[in-house]
Amino acid sequence: MILPHEHLFVDLGPIEAAHYRTADSAEAVAVMAPEVEKIKAQGVTALVECTPVGVGRRADIDLAISQVTNFPVVLPTGIYREPWVPQWARDADEGAIAAWMMQELTHGIEETGIPAAWIKVSASDDGLTESERKILRAAARAGVQTGAIIGSHTIRGSVVREQLAVVEQAGYSASRFIWIHTQVEPDFELHLEMARRGAWLEYDGIGGRADEWYVEAVQRVLDAGFAKQLLLSQDRGWYDPSKLHGGDVLPFTHLAGEFLPKLRAAGCDEAMIAQLAQHNPFNAYAR
Repeated sequence: MILPHEHLFVDLGPIEAAHYRTADSAEAVAVMAPEVEKIKAQGVTALVECTPVGVGRRADIDLAISQVTNFPVVLPTGIYREPWVPQWARDADEGAIAAWMMQELTHGIEETGIPAAWIKVSASDDGLTESERKILRAAARAGVQTGAIIGSHTIRGSVVREQLAVVEQAGYSASRFIWIHTQVEPDFELHLEMARRGAWLEYDGIGGRADEWYVEAVQRVLDAGFAKQLLLSQDRGWYDPSKLHGGDVLPFTHLAGEFLPKLRAAGCDEAMIAQLAQHNPFNAYAR
């Protein structure tokens, strides 16, 4: 099993405070390593870190947690949405941002020596700003060169439609795009529209609302024929250095421990469970 959308470390404090820069690395490891051990015991074999630049990415802390637990963590390059876009990215042109992403995807993130596996971006709820559009074009350019998938925190399906147009105009494919937080869009027809375009749908708030809602939503996607484009995760963890001792960390155990058994009870056979929990996240992030 692979968890395709979680957070070992993320800074959601005031932008100007930049708590992530002075975070206690040892404390973050001490808090998060036991949470990783819990999912290892469930049979989870890897976790995708979804914190990009702008909201406190600390690849060195992710690496330390990975090493202490002997557990693979998949790291992103990329930049979050407004107003978290750093000044250097506002000032840089598309080519410079693409080159930075390529450096991280092929050589390594900062001083870790660990390459990023994928590109995390985001979009404002009412449509792409010019900076967000520039970052997405750069991501598509880097994707063309590497095959890395682009995942975007996007709340509205209409904005995903806009993003897919940008990605395709840049010469990349909708099949290498993950609509992160698909479940927040209330119009299920937009879910299906983006799936028909080839995009991945990600229901990643499992554990946050009633499991029954997610079971029904998953069944609707499967009935529509998009079993191979659906990702399931929890968007949990959230050690936040802007809070005392990282705040109230949410365990990663709900998906395997409670949700998948409910999918089985609703009629999903083991082959389908494997498709959703193993093959799909591997196929999405592999390059």
